[in-house]
Amino acid sequence: MNKEQLSIFDIFKIGVGPSSSHTLGPWRAAERFLKETIDTEKIKKVQIRLYGSLAKTGRGHGTDIAVMMGLSGEDPVTFDTAKLTPTIDIIKQSGKIKLQGKNEIFFDYNEDLLFLKHESMPFHPNALKISATYIDDTMGEEIYYSIGGGFVVKEGEDNSMKPRISLKYDVNDGDELLQNCMGAGVNISELVLENESAWRKPMETTNGIIQIWETMLDCIWRGCHASGILPGGLNVSRRAAMINKRLLKGHPYSSKAEWLQTIRETSDIFQDVLNWVSCFALAVNEENAAFGRVVTAPTNGAAGVVPAVLMYHQVFCKGTEKDVIKFIATASVIGALFKRGATISAAMGGCQAEIGVSSAMAAGALTECLGGSPNQVLQAAEIAMEHHLGMTCDPIGGLVQIPCIERNTMGAIKAITAAQLALESDPDVAKVSLDAVIKTMWETALDMNSKYKETSDGGLAETVPLSLPEC
Repeated sequence: MNKEQLSIFDIFKIGVGPSSSHTLGPWRAAERFLKETIDTEKIKKVQIRLYGSLAKTGRGHGTDIAVMMGLSGEDPVTFDTAKLTPTIDIIKQSGKIKLQGKNEIFFDYNEDLLFLKHESMPFHPNALKISATYIDDTMGEEIYYSIGGGFVVKEGEDNSMKPRISLKYDVNDGDELLQNCMGAGVNISELVLENESAWRKPMETTNGIIQIWETMLDCIWRGCHASGILPGGLNVSRRAAMINKRLLKGHPYSSKAEWLQTIRETSDIFQDVLNWVSCFALAVNEENAAFGRVVTAPTNGAAGVVPAVLMYHQVFCKGTEKDVIKFIATASVIGALFKRGATISAAMGGCQAEIGVSSAMAAGALTECLGGSPNQVLQAAEIAMEHHLGMTCDPIGGLVQIPCIERNTMGAIKAITAAQLALESDPDVAKVSLDAVIKTMWETALDMNSKYKETSDGGLAETVPLSLPEC
């Protein structure tokens, strides 16, 4: 059992698509390399080697772009994503890169950024090595592993030695979470928020959660109003904007607030609500595929599930700002349980580790907001994951598009169904616990053939033949 202490903002991170493990993680690794390097102004050459899954699907996931942006000192949280392509084009065409935006050195994209598809590192499939040569010809290098959800660890790093925060409640598994809630007479979101106060002031946590939600909402809004073809060569058409337009039937609006109110007033049948949930999820993951700003939830590839279900609650269940806080807090602790007990990396566990976990997070959070007991919250999370067990990760062309975008709609609908089932059930007679399903998910991940783990070596990625440019 991994007893890593995880905050809400470890599970939910603002970043740039299309992948938390293949884009955000390598971006942060490159940033970290320079921050931890002495005399970066004396570096004259940098070389990056990508291994395993990062090499095999790196171009489709924008790993090369992420590393160059990280070396350039840009922040994925604040960088203007509209400038991403022009910035990378300048680096490639000029053959130069400004480390941390200051030290300009020669950089040959084809020689200094290597995709080693037939080599791997033992600790994790997502590995990269960054090497620096200094003006005195000495060298320094570090190996980093992008372990999912934007988390990065360095070779030889012992996270168990990190100082531990004194939390009011230990939450290492579902049973411990449930026992703490029952003993203290609190619901799950209340317990989470009490623990968060060990990291920061309550108002800072509240403001951070609202920022997370506003970023999600902005992403849905953009995705519902952007048409065209997604980048990468698959020629996938955006659908969210078309669905949004059709469902609104010409009703006018001029702001996000008016848009949301119009959706509430014009969608009173089950089929329309179902279509809106799918539309919300599509919108997020189309933005993600287009290198837009998204929130890991708990990953980028699964970034559409939690926002779609939270949006469902806000729009169709008359949710409030307090509900947003309850939802995000509850979802975060469920995601943390999976990260500790299994994995949130598709390169380690297949898509069950991404869509499955996000569906479980959304199901439990929705149940909390609809008045479910802590036991029902965990049951909802268990139901959602139980029906994602064994899901492979097989992105066609190495792009986070097919089947990834549609899988987010499925995860969102399953989450809502799981919540409704849990609310109509007695969790005391349930045969499967959340801890049991987490354990099963990890065992399934260990047994799964590597070609079904974000390598594009199996599944749909192999049975759907495509010829894509290597760019």
